Amino acid sequence: MSDPTRVFDDLRAESEELDRLVAELSPEQWALATPAPRWTIAHQIAHLAWTDHSALLAVTDEKGFRALVEKALAAPESFVDEGAEEGAQLPPAELLRKWREGRGALGRALRQAPPGTRFPWYGPPMSAASMATGRLMETWAHGQDVADALGVVRTPTDRLRHVARIGVRARDFAFGVHGLPAPPADAIRVELTAPSGAGDSWTYGPQDAPQRVTGPALDFCLLVTQRAHRADLTLHVEGPDADRWLDIAQAFAGPPGTGRRPKGTAG
Repeated sequence: MSDPTRVFDDLRAESEELDRLVAELSPEQWALATPAPRWTIAHQIAHLAWTDHSALLAVTDEKGFRALVEKALAAPESFVDEGAEEGAQLPPAELLRKWREGRGALGRALRQAPPGTRFPWYGPPMSAASMATGRLMETWAHGQDVADALGVVRTPTDRLRHVARIGVRARDFAFGVHGLPAPPADAIRVELTAPSGAGDSWTYGPQDAPQRVTGPALDFCLLVTQRAHRADLTLHVEGPDADRWLDIAQAFAGPPGTGRRPKGTAG
């Protein structure tokens, strides 16, 4: 990404949209359960604040970030939940202030990073643009959990381009964490209809690829962030590798996610 300004701006806009959704919530609403097991709206925002803080350390204090990594390695199954739980215990106004301050500091640090710099992360090192893209993906995905808890239907925007790109690029990773061989790099073509419509589409992979995934960009992003079950989405697939991918797709790092159950099923 030669000019990261767009993703920096889009990250700020995505955060501000979620901020508007939670800014006026009552204490009772902050305690509403979200689709993520045992996580309330407060947990969702606390997780974003915690991860923004981790990213800020990665950009500005490598030694401090390494200490976080050591804690993660010592408790790989629980450190994410522990970070969310700690923040969720704060009064809503304090939690909101902490999230705002942290994401603002991170945004400034990313914009000021020298071109070409790569920062440590829980996976491979990341550029400032990649870090911002990952934060946007998480902000959108956890924002979806908040919206679902509140019964709000959000209007999708073309900021989803960043989420879709991560989802496509993470294809081989999704196969790998399931212990499966990844299909050839040129095996699958992805064609997504942009939220803005007007015939605009986002495409990935060679046009003559023997397998395809097509459909709305929103549905693809819900799938790769595991915010909806494949059965509830209007994605069309051609080919066995593409079909298998849609069952295991994830845009986020870490072990395989549990995903969501189809609508209308118990549990």
